[in-house]
Amino acid sequence: MFEAPDRSWQTELASRNSNGITVRLLWSRSTNLVTVAVADPANDDYFELVLDEDERALDVFEHPFAHAAARGVEFRAGRPEQATRAFEDAAFVPRAAA
Repeated sequence: MFEAPDRSWQTELASRNSNGITVRLLWSRSTNLVTVAVADPANDDYFELVLDEDERALDVFEHPFAHAAARGVEFRAGRPEQATRAFEDAAFVPRAAA
């Protein structure tokens, strides 16, 4: 299970949750650093992106996985057993040629 670091010294500027994945935009008063934290408990995954001064915080907040991939941050990119099951359950019916 992931263990998120202590956040008592940071201010949450924004937060969202989608499909069990929580994305938080955080600002540190003491260091003036902005961080995007991503937690995916279903995959036991957690990562943080510390933003550079020239990065757009809301862009990283909205697209953390793209920014993580561009930085080379490793993360589990989904639930392969669920995707495989969904693919197997889907009926593939070819369309007749017109």
